[in-house]
Amino acid sequence: MTVDVTVPDLGESISEVEVGAWLKAVGDPIEQDAPLVEIESEKASIEVPAPVSGTLVAIVKQTGEAALIGELLGQIDPEPGAARPKKEATAPPSAAAPSAAEPSASTPFVMPAARRVLDENHVPVEAVTPTGPGGRVLKEDALTAVAGRQDKAANDTPPNAPPPPITSDRGERTLPMTPIRRTIARRLVQAKKDSALLTTFNEIDMSAVKRLRAEVKEAFEKQHGVRLGFMSFFVKATVASLKRYEALNAEIRGDAMVYRDYCDIGIAIGSGKGLVVPVIRNAERLGFAGIEQCIADFGARAKTGGLTLEELEGGTFTISNGGVYGSMLSTPIVNPPQSGVLGLHAIKDRPVAIDGQIVIRPIMYVALTYDHRIVDGREAVTFLKEIKERIESPGRLLVEV
Repeated sequence: MTVDVTVPDLGESISEVEVGAWLKAVGDPIEQDAPLVEIESEKASIEVPAPVSGTLVAIVKQTGEAALIGELLGQIDPEPGAARPKKEATAPPSAAAPSAAEPSASTPFVMPAARRVLDENHVPVEAVTPTGPGGRVLKEDALTAVAGRQDKAANDTPPNAPPPPITSDRGERTLPMTPIRRTIARRLVQAKKDSALLTTFNEIDMSAVKRLRAEVKEAFEKQHGVRLGFMSFFVKATVASLKRYEALNAEIRGDAMVYRDYCDIGIAIGSGKGLVVPVIRNAERLGFAGIEQCIADFGARAKTGGLTLEELEGGTFTISNGGVYGSMLSTPIVNPPQSGVLGLHAIKDRPVAIDGQIVIRPIMYVALTYDHRIVDGREAVTFLKEIKERIESPGRLLVEV
């Protein structure tokens, strides 16, 4: 008797998923609890394990198809020594993707998001250097390959060359949005529609933090096994400011305002399938090392789809660092039902006036977007000003003043 592989329960808010890559093909042996198929919900990509050991005898839902919670994905024959059916006879006609899920030395497995990028830009898989687990090609790998081709094309173009003629090869491709991308789109529109958003800006002299970091980074990494980055300074400064300006750590719930005595800080991280915001729980209880260890772990698992739904839910305030991508200035959007988001940007040497003299300092522009329904302008401006003061005098973070 075969054993069904079904879509697991992923929480009350999730009713439908999209089937990603099958990690085994029809006829392949499979061990119990080994990853069998990837499914993508509106919050994360998850690997469904095999419920029993045996042979995969049927694939019901193909890559890219939608499936409801509890719906049948495939079947496993748990009988020892069960005859393996020929893949050509049992695999559905559209099962090319599952059979390609086993990477070989010459053809690496390409994640669905990476495949879309490569197809849109007509880049062959052979031109990509895979960095994912098991030699998988991630979306970041595909984007790197596309950028490399564009740079090469630009360098190979002679100066003053006439523009290429417009040809008839100007096709379009229609691709379905992934569940994560649909959720991002829905929540961003919801934030604009249901909130009174306003953004205030400031600039921070990063000289003191850079000096302190340079002095202790080697000892810090040796002792804690993780690099000391700038994000832990901003998390600590944010937590200290949230304790004073509670409205930015609160939310509107119906006709009531809910204030919290804890700080669950969401850290926006780019993954191969869109922006994810894992949450550092009770950040007010963590030191620099604990914060950096959380962020490093989140970043590594975001690239492989290893974040759990629980880690992506909740959050009372968000920090988004567009500076890692080179952003100079932006207006981040609040993640409902939160009331604020802090946007960090690239650190650039800029001329500033200090004591009547023009000097060059490493400056970061910061932005705070807040929900004006619950946060007053004076609170928002002062909140951001206090973050600036704490970062410019990082000793205050150590003595918690």
